[in-house]
Amino acid sequence: MIRSFKSLVRLFWIAVAFARHGALAPFQEALAGAGLAPVLLWLVLVFFGRTPKDSSGRDMRPGERLAAALSELGPAFIKLGQVLSTRSDLLGEQVAEDLAKLQDQLPAFSSFEARATIEAELGRPVGVLYKSFDDEPVSAASISQVHFAITLPDEHFPEGRPVAVKVLRPGIEAAFRRDIDLLMWIATVIERTQPRFRRLKPVEVVQTFAATVRVEMDLRLEAAAAAELRQNFEGDPTYRVPEIDWQRTARRVMTQERMTGIPMDDREAMIAAGLDVDEVLTKAAAIFFNEAFRDGYFHGDQHPGNMTVGFDGAIQVVDFGIMGRLDKTTRFFLADMLLAFLERDYAQMADIYLDAGYLGQNQPLDEFTLALRSIGEPIHGQPLHQISFARVLGQLFSIAENFEMEVQPQLLLLQKNMLMAEGVSRRLNPTLNIWTLARPLIEQWMRENRGPEARIRQAAEEVLHVARRFPAVMRNLDRLVGHLSEGGLKLDPEALQVITRTGSNWYLWLIIAVLAAALLFRLT
Repeated sequence: MIRSFKSLVRLFWIAVAFARHGALAPFQEALAGAGLAPVLLWLVLVFFGRTPKDSSGRDMRPGERLAAALSELGPAFIKLGQVLSTRSDLLGEQVAEDLAKLQDQLPAFSSFEARATIEAELGRPVGVLYKSFDDEPVSAASISQVHFAITLPDEHFPEGRPVAVKVLRPGIEAAFRRDIDLLMWIATVIERTQPRFRRLKPVEVVQTFAATVRVEMDLRLEAAAAAELRQNFEGDPTYRVPEIDWQRTARRVMTQERMTGIPMDDREAMIAAGLDVDEVLTKAAAIFFNEAFRDGYFHGDQHPGNMTVGFDGAIQVVDFGIMGRLDKTTRFFLADMLLAFLERDYAQMADIYLDAGYLGQNQPLDEFTLALRSIGEPIHGQPLHQISFARVLGQLFSIAENFEMEVQPQLLLLQKNMLMAEGVSRRLNPTLNIWTLARPLIEQWMRENRGPEARIRQAAEEVLHVARRFPAVMRNLDRLVGHLSEGGLKLDPEALQVITRTGSNWYLWLIIAVLAAALLFRLT
């Protein structure tokens, strides 16, 4: 009872913030269902409702209004907006794009608090850990802020090593727990009382948000993500991932190699530094492809604030709180789908969706094929540099609702990053499509992974995998038959009669038949 009352009071002030930014209307029904009386909502709109305009006097778009309201509500809501920006399937492309521009910037906390956190986490004075430590932070975000420092001299760095030290905000864990608890309460009530909002899966969205925040609240996990990405590109001079200083890293503190360079979207600075912009874009395209398709592990927040270009032309990246992972099956699905799309084989695309399990067996395949054609045909024949493959991917995901499909959050995160990459590419060279630059890599990967020989090899590997498990399956089935003979399991009498008639080796012939069928299916 007390929790519900506190939540309602907090919810009222959230509604006020939404109304002040003209962002309440889309949520009125949901908020009313969550227990905020319609009369109170009407009063909120009357006394606090606004129709905000931007600096040019233009009425702001719904997504811009929502982003402004979330920014006012503080760290947890800013992060929620960033998570929602990956869900174009739920909010629409324009709203998701506007939320992606949310600036995760807050006033800095004091250097005294930063130093106290470092000393408490690492168990030594700052002066013992670092040769110098800049009290003025270089950036301050909703969860943490970053200070520059220089480590003490050692055999590898006689003058000390320039590093960046990330420190969590004091009390941020408790603040996020409180806000996530509120959001989960709202989401649960909405799902119970508003059937039309269940398709938006509010509880699942909050759970995804909470999982993302859990990683960002433990800087050891972010450090591990950076280490994995660095290992994937070991020996590649085109991509630079900072090395983690594990001796100066703990749950609330992370120390990493300092990166300095040119912002990824600053064309003039690159040219002034003597860099070839198209060459930089070629490297960026190859890196994106290798992350997503070669490794299946990609940086999930590749906006220009997190990416710079070194003075040697290498791409540099920081901030590993949001990472995406694609398993091999999903990568194959994406590759096959995009290949069929480029070949305008929409029936094949529909079959790929069906085989991958994204399209239910009860859905009309012909109608789904027609929906795919409605996305592909309008862009056929257009100049390549005018085509946004990220938007095409987003449109493919957007038809999910009509056909009761569930899209993996990781695919939506990938699409969001493709949008960011295309935006940066067009600012640097509007006449270039970034994905054409990675074409040689794409073609090689497709030959190695989706060509006829590759498919036969993969089918053989699957059969071998099943064969390796064969002895264990046999042992388990022997135990099952033993239990059956001893009366330890109860089965339908007719099923027992079938087993008895088949004989003691029935299960062996069944497994052999399944293996043979699987092999024939794969090789034909």
